[in-house]
Amino acid sequence: MKFINFAIVKFSAFLVLGILAAHYFPFNTFLLHYLLITLTIVALLWFWAQKQLVQHVYFGIATYLCFFAIGYFSYQLRMPEFQSKHYLHLVTDDTAEIFQLKITQILKPDKFNLKYFAIVNAINGAPSKGKILLNVSKDSLSKTFSPDEIVLVYAPISEIPKPLNPHQFDYSKYMKSLGVYGQLRLSSSAILKTQSGSKTFMGMAQNLRAHIVAKLQNTTLKTDERAIIQALILGEKKDIDKNLYNEYAAAGAIHILAVSGLHVGILFIILAFLFKPFLRWRYGVFFQAMLLVILLWGFALLSGLSPSVTRAVTMFSFFATAKLFDRETNSINTLFLSFFTLLIINPLWLFQVGFQLSYLAVFFIVWLQPHFYKIGYSKYWIVRKIWGIISVTICAQIGVLPLSLYYFHQFPGLFLLTNIAVLPFLTILMCGGILIVVLATFNSLPDWLASSYNFLIEGLNNFIHWVAVQDEFLFKNIHFSTLKVLGAYLLIVAFMLFLKKIKYNRLVISLCALSIFTTIFIYDEFSTSANQFIIFQKSRQTILGYKNGKNFIVFSSDSTKNISDEYPIKSFRTAINIDSYSQEKLPSIFQYENTKILILDSLASYPKRKKIHTLLLTNSPKVNLNRLIDSLNPKRIVADGSNYFTYVKSWEKTCQLKKLPFHHTAKQGAFPIE
Repeated sequence: MKFINFAIVKFSAFLVLGILAAHYFPFNTFLLHYLLITLTIVALLWFWAQKQLVQHVYFGIATYLCFFAIGYFSYQLRMPEFQSKHYLHLVTDDTAEIFQLKITQILKPDKFNLKYFAIVNAINGAPSKGKILLNVSKDSLSKTFSPDEIVLVYAPISEIPKPLNPHQFDYSKYMKSLGVYGQLRLSSSAILKTQSGSKTFMGMAQNLRAHIVAKLQNTTLKTDERAIIQALILGEKKDIDKNLYNEYAAAGAIHILAVSGLHVGILFIILAFLFKPFLRWRYGVFFQAMLLVILLWGFALLSGLSPSVTRAVTMFSFFATAKLFDRETNSINTLFLSFFTLLIINPLWLFQVGFQLSYLAVFFIVWLQPHFYKIGYSKYWIVRKIWGIISVTICAQIGVLPLSLYYFHQFPGLFLLTNIAVLPFLTILMCGGILIVVLATFNSLPDWLASSYNFLIEGLNNFIHWVAVQDEFLFKNIHFSTLKVLGAYLLIVAFMLFLKKIKYNRLVISLCALSIFTTIFIYDEFSTSANQFIIFQKSRQTILGYKNGKNFIVFSSDSTKNISDEYPIKSFRTAINIDSYSQEKLPSIFQYENTKILILDSLASYPKRKKIHTLLLTNSPKVNLNRLIDSLNPKRIVADGSNYFTYVKSWEKTCQLKKLPFHHTAKQGAFPIE
């Protein structure tokens, strides 16, 4: 694997190790002293190595440890605990404060709220900093906020809630990967004042994008077609219908809707072709490279500077700059140089799914595609082009498959067919889309062009719909753990190295990797085989789950409705690797090992003087809890999400007086019975 010889690859590896170490082993006093001593030793080794004519291994060790330290400290310094003016240090829980905010980004709204990212400029007049999530009730304002707008609000800050059920998507963890550690929920009365703030490049780009979207809304483009062009050209996915988005995901074409390296690469080729006449001039190479870099970064700003676009634009900027200085470039070198640069700028990007998938896809394309291309090389031009698309698609899929299974638990079996049909079409769509956006911005879009583009997008959507409904080719609910991801990449790399150069030692390594991967599968089967009983949290509904080996039985208050693919059962089933699933009516008494559970519903009927261990209150039963406790003598009481909050508060007070453990799933999350 020759690319390991490149210094930037090694520096990037140690930078990543430092970031991971800071993430999983954060600062403490002992570690601080240890790092200071280590850095002192590193500095001494480096100065000593500088004086040597022939460099020793100490110089390399010192250099790598320096990059490890850079990764560690750059991550730590972005944590709130190391920022004295971060808003988390200046607020008290559940206490309303006066916040001065600057809107930075408009997010996709939910059913009840408009959502924004904002920077906290001040709290009660004291300077502050930090990124925050802003939720504004849709009934509160007649107009929305704009990027760079200053907003003065009076409200209490709150934590972004963690999931209340096991193995669910952790929104708070996702927000932390974006540098967001708190949220504000606002009504009209909480908003004191708004005014225009100082302009930023990001704000101006978002306002320009909003202006273009408004112009597109005034054209004859249909709703779904307009949403697609907004996603393709502007990186604006808020208006895409949820069902249409799911169809693109099922067809393996979701990358088309997310502006990424694919779109930037197409744009780079288009712009390079348009600016080719510059090469005839004396300083044409300089002007071409400068225009390419400026326009690519303008596109990145317009699309919201997402990590995938920023990564791609950074990489192509390095290519353009290298061409300017007439320097030969290596794709692996350039890829890791952009990777290194972006993680220096923002180490939190390492933990974002899009960033990870984007880099893995490009890395495997750059590494494997030339070899795959040679295998299917043909003297016929059309065959070479088709095989080029196939080889790129296969290499990208190999690179992202383990991580995609880990995050999304599904695999589109027709991804190859989708990409063969769509990728050549995408260049036409992007060229036409850019033209439509420009014409619409100046109110000059002719109806015939809009109708033609409607026809093209409709054809694309119909094809995606046809692929998506082929359910037998969409493999869903695939259990894939962290260990399986690591084992899969080890196996892929070992096997690909063996195929590139068949040697005995590489065969041994491949067989060892296969053995490790098989062992991980056996371990996963064993680790998920334990029995479980859990009281899930779901508003207005009672759901109990009983796992017995590989069998999973769900008891629901509405046994007529199949909830196997609904929240919270779907992700739980996938995470615990279930083979058999069934659904039954909710019992009144359940025995789990040595624990007897009484389920009391709205009828409030229960056996007299019968000893039980756990009392589960559901559907707001009208019962005298004092008398019930004296009669049944339970060891603990659980109330699920189907109860009125007023009832729950009363029960909690009673349990406090009785010194009896009380658990409310809507507040404390799902309750496992052990």
